[in-house]
Amino acid sequence: MLFLVIYLIKQGRAMSVEHHTLANDLPEFKHEIHQLKMENAHFKKLFDEYHELTRSIENMENEVTLATTAEEEKAKHRRVYLKDELTSMLRKAQAATA
Repeated sequence: MLFLVIYLIKQGRAMSVEHHTLANDLPEFKHEIHQLKMENAHFKKLFDEYHELTRSIENMENEVTLATTAEEEKAKHRRVYLKDELTSMLRKAQAATA
């Protein structure tokens, strides 16, 4: 099975997995995302963790990385927590400039 997944990935035919980038999920905060990444070290740290976790989850979902269901669920819960924290920071930044 793993060889089939690797072959399909190389052929560009791997299972379609939605990419959870903040820019895709929260386009209304595009300016604030850029601003906070440049000016707020804590935001940047959480942002980087969110995107690294997203890559890891996508690899689990595509069976590129083997993981138990519990590991995958734990990663997804952490990603939701990070997204909530980041969204809160983005809303505050947007309100401050309004």
